[in-house]
Amino acid sequence: MRSLKSAIAAMPVLAITLSPAHAASPPDPGSTWTIQGENDSASTTPGGSDRYYTSGLRLGWTSGTDMVPDSIARLANAVWGDGITRISLDINQQIFTPSNTDITRPNPRDRPVAAYLGGTFAILQDADNSRSVIAVSAGMIGPSALGRQVQNGFHELIHDRINKGWGGQIPDEPALELLAERTWRIGLLRAGPLEVDTLPSLTLGVGTVRDYAQAGLRVRFGHGLESDFGPGRIRPGITGGDAFTARTELPWYIFAGANGQAVARDAFLDGDLMRHSAHVPHAPLIGEMEAGAAVIWHGVRIAYTQTWQTHTFKGQRGGLFNFGSLSASVRF
Repeated sequence: MRSLKSAIAAMPVLAITLSPAHAASPPDPGSTWTIQGENDSASTTPGGSDRYYTSGLRLGWTSGTDMVPDSIARLANAVWGDGITRISLDINQQIFTPSNTDITRPNPRDRPVAAYLGGTFAILQDADNSRSVIAVSAGMIGPSALGRQVQNGFHELIHDRINKGWGGQIPDEPALELLAERTWRIGLLRAGPLEVDTLPSLTLGVGTVRDYAQAGLRVRFGHGLESDFGPGRIRPGITGGDAFTARTELPWYIFAGANGQAVARDAFLDGDLMRHSAHVPHAPLIGEMEAGAAVIWHGVRIAYTQTWQTHTFKGQRGGLFNFGSLSASVRF
């Protein structure tokens, strides 16, 4: 009996336990630059789709915690409680097209041609296991967003067909959006160096661009999950933001997620607020599924996300629309 007990005691043990709460985030002086591209050419549809949400581009900067004005840090602590505060700035462009880009006059039953160009200022606050964001975006919807120049210029460069419908795009209109968001990080399992966690999130956006509420959930499997809150995405959609810290050697993870959006208004579908323009009725409820992977190495985070989306407007053709998102974030 003693020998049996000794043998059992000597056996290697695989410890699978509920992950403890991660320690409070320490001050972080590193700032982060991010470049991101989203495109329906990165699609599970053979040959890509080149329609609907066809392109998104973003350049962003997120500060270190020592670069935040005291007044903003005090405001963040008053609203969300104790934590570390960052600010961020980004500029992004989004392009939307119908399924048929060979016609010059808008099809009243298809998505209008539209482009958006804007900048966003955000305050981020990280607590023990949550990230809270409040952001304001301002920009333009319409020809001033340079969608025609970017899309057709690139298509001419690669000798692809140009979009002939830009003459009927949604006209110029100022765009203003306010957004509040919180993401929670909940550890589920830990088995040696491997971990599983979940990232539930809530988002509310209001303004002249899009009025919507969103609830989302990501599940991640990997190593060093406390290093971030998941990869970023151009909103709407689940996004963990650009700020990250490598808390361990070579953090990595794979993930899957889903979100649901209740939409009251979408300017890219409902058209111009100030005057008549091409429009189509938006879908009041939208669902998305996603899967992807991320790795952090030597101060660089590379992440890829594939998103499958239900119909966003009434009369949309085809099954689930899908697109890819690739981002690179670099710490300095």
